[in-house]
Amino acid sequence: VQLQASGGGLVQAGGSLSLSCTASGNIGSINALGWYRQVPGKQRVVVAVITAVGSTVYADSVKGRFSVSRDNAENTIYLQMNNLKPEDTAVYHCNFNVIGPRRDYWGKGTQVTVSS
Repeated sequence: VQLQASGGGLVQAGGSLSLSCTASGNIGSINALGWYRQVPGKQRVVVAVITAVGSTVYADSVKGRFSVSRDNAENTIYLQMNNLKPEDTAVYHCNFNVIGPRRDYWGKGTQVTVSS
């Protein structure tokens, strides 16, 4: 199983970016999909999660600005990021949490840089 993320880049504050992450291979039964981000020297933190039934959870810092969605048929998760701020600068990683057996798959990460 491989996760391929795309869509990162450089944008000015107030701008928008869209990320996507597609899983290839026999990934099994998906429990939840998520986006996490990490800056150098700090732990990876959750940005947004979407469950198997479509429920979503967002970090307080991105509520109202980011939107997570999924395409079950394509094993793809998306993250629409609007009104970006410099503090959103990080490497964004996608995560697929599967069951039977339970495990996590991680994408390599895509850099998002927001200039002030």
